[in-house]
Amino acid sequence: MTFNDDSQLSGGKVKRRGRTVGIAGGGVGIAGIVVFLIAQFTGVDLSGVVGDGGDGLSTIQQGGAEASPVAECRTGRDANASIDCRMEGAAESLDTYWSVEARQLGISDYTTPDFFLFSGSTDTSCGTASASTGPFYCPPDRALYLDTAFYDDLQSTYGASGGSLAQMYVVAHEWGHHIQQLEGTFADTDRSGTGASSGSVRVELQADCYAGAWVGDAASTRSANGTTFFEPVTRDQIADALSAASAVGDDSIQERATGRVDPDSFTHGTSEQRQTWFERGYEQGAERCDTLTVPASSL
Repeated sequence: MTFNDDSQLSGGKVKRRGRTVGIAGGGVGIAGIVVFLIAQFTGVDLSGVVGDGGDGLSTIQQGGAEASPVAECRTGRDANASIDCRMEGAAESLDTYWSVEARQLGISDYTTPDFFLFSGSTDTSCGTASASTGPFYCPPDRALYLDTAFYDDLQSTYGASGGSLAQMYVVAHEWGHHIQQLEGTFADTDRSGTGASSGSVRVELQADCYAGAWVGDAASTRSANGTTFFEPVTRDQIADALSAASAVGDDSIQERATGRVDPDSFTHGTSEQRQTWFERGYEQGAERCDTLTVPASSL
């Protein structure tokens, strides 16, 4: 999507952490890294993988926990020109949308998640995050974490479009996990299992649907000066988002990594499912994003 040049950004929604030096301690091994990438690509909670340090991983930081608001993000023109400001603009639009829409889902106490950009690696309550983990939402922190270098991998390694909406779809998906946290979905859903109709897949598909719902409303969501954040969305831009959704489907990732597809190990849904639920949200809104109770045949 393209920001209106004259839309106003208030700033402060996105912070960037200082660069970390590296990771010390025992390693997880090549097999562990492959499983980690497949299972946690735009995932929810890394605690079951990286733990709280008991697996030998620790972060050596030089101010890595320090975070400052991304600088010089004042207008939509800035968001069109800078990746950091694009993340700020997306966050402000998402926050504006969900501060209203959350009530329609029964959330009476909507709160804004923290959103941290980082380079290299950083500590979270869900464990150590690095570029290889991909973007994720950490429920204990109620925060999104993203190394923007991931977007290069999304395009070069996973074959997704490099368009701005493909990038912002990732943020909107993770923001959707924050909505699920506020709804109580994480507490009420068993996400420990895998499989084509598992709780983990249902949670991920709902986050895709929530992302689509935001996009469907984005061109009418207004910034602080009354100007809409975005210009009207085009079908080519929707195709960018669908390209990203397809690229991170379980079947696509597994086929690229191993040459075979194992539905019993799915954690996020197929490429087709992720695209379908994104479009469901885009066309019908967040209230039509019930992936949790529908039969498996409807996923």
